[in-house]
Amino acid sequence: MKRISNVFWITVAIVLVAVIFGVSAPDSFEEATNNLQAFLTTSFGWYYLILVTIIVVFCIFLIFSPVGMIRLGKPDEKPEFSKVSWFSMLFSAGMGIGLVFWGAAEPLSHFIDPPLAEGGTATAHKEAMRYTFFHWGIHAWAIYAIVALALAYFQFRKDEPGLISATLKPVLGKWMDGPLGTIVDVLAVFATVVGVATTLGFGAAQINGGLTYLFGIPNNFIVQLIIIVTVTVLFMISAWSGLGKGIKYLSNTNMVLAILLFLLMFIAGPTILILNMFTDTLGGYIQNIVQMSFRIAPLNEEHRAWINSWTIFYWAWWISWSPFVGIFIARVSRGRTIREFMIGVLLLPAVVSFLWFAVFGTSAIEVQNAGNVDLTSFATEEVLFAVFSEFPWSMLLSIVAIILVCTFFITSADSATFVLGMQTTYGSLTPPNSVKLTWGIAQSLVAVILLYSGGLQALQNSLIAAAFPFSIIIVLMMISLYRSLTKERKELGLYIKPKPRKDKSKK
Repeated sequence: MKRISNVFWITVAIVLVAVIFGVSAPDSFEEATNNLQAFLTTSFGWYYLILVTIIVVFCIFLIFSPVGMIRLGKPDEKPEFSKVSWFSMLFSAGMGIGLVFWGAAEPLSHFIDPPLAEGGTATAHKEAMRYTFFHWGIHAWAIYAIVALALAYFQFRKDEPGLISATLKPVLGKWMDGPLGTIVDVLAVFATVVGVATTLGFGAAQINGGLTYLFGIPNNFIVQLIIIVTVTVLFMISAWSGLGKGIKYLSNTNMVLAILLFLLMFIAGPTILILNMFTDTLGGYIQNIVQMSFRIAPLNEEHRAWINSWTIFYWAWWISWSPFVGIFIARVSRGRTIREFMIGVLLLPAVVSFLWFAVFGTSAIEVQNAGNVDLTSFATEEVLFAVFSEFPWSMLLSIVAIILVCTFFITSADSATFVLGMQTTYGSLTPPNSVKLTWGIAQSLVAVILLYSGGLQALQNSLIAAAFPFSIIIVLMMISLYRSLTKERKELGLYIKPKPRKDKSKK
């Protein structure tokens, strides 16, 4: 435990204060965090929209720039993981469990309450799918990608420690070696702890909801406690095994189960309509991406409220999760070129997300339109299972979904223990198992306490609020990365070669 940094103790103290506040005065805590979140989304919605769009443009620029040839590591270094395992790990950590949770629920919600159209219409159906693609597509992954790239570049190319603060040295210099650097790292660790704790809590609630819907198991704190304890034991065993075994094998299992669930639903559901909706929505997404990226509805309070509740909320949510996901993606991406990294992190997961929502979202809306069951009467965590009940192989689909949620659940928590261990041991690539065990137990205890006190929503609001200061850190990370890459490009002589001119004199 001698390798533990001050970041560990400071973050533990902050989390402890937040938890005590949440347990002793949950109503006051939730009201305070709700007010803070409402202020940020209302006053700085324009800032989030512009910032995330700039991040997307910067990521696309890096794909086509000559610096895309630069390797995240030594010039002759090879990737540590195969492309399949690499993609599985970054996808599982990034948003795997979210796709299962929201795959049917979000398109259905937008269909009933669309951003512009009249609810329940064909236009609403198209809008619902397009905005779901927008919220889970390139913008989300660009936020993860830029944080991960900055960390991987400075750690593996420049031999800096794997800390968020280390990526800001080209801008802030020696300030990052002092108290200011500690504050930056504390903010990153706090966002990770709170994000994973809320995920553990909501994940336990979702598993409990599925078991309640299928088998009539009570939906209460005791069952959720048993689920969290079980999952904690499993992800600690995986964390003890290390990246090369535990997380790698679990992530590969996740992808196999996700593909199985996807194919079963694709075949059982309205297959032709799914293909048509995917094609039409992809075209609408590409055609309207600029307009959606800047849409803030300044003169329409109802439309603005929808944007605050969904788009601005999601942008803040992805930013708040970017330290955790970014650090993990960086760790498993050593040896890849910047171009390969950006294409893999930015585009492939977005396409998979589009396919997923096309299958489950279209199926959910079709079930709602059929009128045999009102899906809006179910809790969010039960919507997916209610959709399955209207199709063949419903029990098989539900069981695979529950297992998939569990494995995604374990992988996310497993990844988090590694990231937290790394961030609180001066950026060590192999944090001690004792540190990972400490963080694993701490995360689970926070989730249990907050589930018991009903403070999960308040803590989630705190996480969204933490996104605002971290967004400023992301701006500095982009400036720092650009400066360093530009300098290295000149040193290596990487330029776009002009096309040779034709010699007209020979004609």
